[in-house]
Amino acid sequence: MQKVETFNSPACYFPLMNGRYEVKPGMMAFGACLGNGQADGQVFQIDENFASYRQAKLLARAERLSKYYQTHNYSRTVAGAIARLIIERLTQEHPQYFDYQKSTANTLIFYSQLTKEILYLDADWQLQRVEGSSVFPAYTSTLDALAAQVQEDITVICSGNDDCNWLSAVHLCYPNHWSAEEKIGKNFAAIHTPVAGMEKINRRADAIVNTMINCKPMVRFAWGLSTDIRLNHHPEPPSGLLVSQWQGRNFDPRNPKLYLRIERQVIWGLPEYEAALFTIRTYFRDCTLLKKDTLLRVKLCAAIESMSPESLIYKGLADSKASILRWLNEV
Repeated sequence: MQKVETFNSPACYFPLMNGRYEVKPGMMAFGACLGNGQADGQVFQIDENFASYRQAKLLARAERLSKYYQTHNYSRTVAGAIARLIIERLTQEHPQYFDYQKSTANTLIFYSQLTKEILYLDADWQLQRVEGSSVFPAYTSTLDALAAQVQEDITVICSGNDDCNWLSAVHLCYPNHWSAEEKIGKNFAAIHTPVAGMEKINRRADAIVNTMINCKPMVRFAWGLSTDIRLNHHPEPPSGLLVSQWQGRNFDPRNPKLYLRIERQVIWGLPEYEAALFTIRTYFRDCTLLKKDTLLRVKLCAAIESMSPESLIYKGLADSKASILRWLNEV
């Protein structure tokens, strides 16, 4: 393998340039130029924050793996196809960090230069053993092991012959106020029912899932506001922490800390397996810096103003909207 090169700076996105908060599919062609060069064409973006992202995953797994990793009706065939897709994308997008080869014993060997871990997989891409890892608990599957090599959360949605669909696998160590345990096995509409403003989209749920699985790869963005840069905002705090300390939604105008939390979501369909890979990459942008840019400040304020009362509640902003807007406009 090549020598590990200097890490890139994180990609930078601002998905509210139209100045509106909108609940819509908002899918665009994967690889579209959004100002980040090569990174815009990568499913998995590796940057200078890799170590802290990995540490957050390891802490989540150590807390209780089943809280963050779930599968339901996740067939061996689909699991193998998803593992192959992830490994092929990683080795194509980041050959300086990842490599894999087939051994004479019909075994696949995957190398991560970032973690120094070596994964041995069988011919069906199922995890057999791991070398160079001190992770606890030990990896339980290929998906579990691969998720720990990247800065994205990973989900898989599947569909059946009767047009049913379900969340088949979810590795979610950076949850934004939702739970893997609560969502696993549910269909698209049920998963998104709590989201304010999703009613119209949910009426087209089957068509949207069909698009995810059968169309070319796509990318979309979601955003919200947080008062910290904690990646893990699971609805259930770890023991010893109060919800108020954990949720990142208590804006204090006397000590203002506010961040735009952005999700880049990539959808990669595998129609031959009636499944789709869905990755979620989380970024933060400091609103203290954003407010210094007049255009970005105006767009952010307008987007907050455009939120419905239901969306404000859902996003945890109902009580702090006025104080946040006052602070943003103090220039």
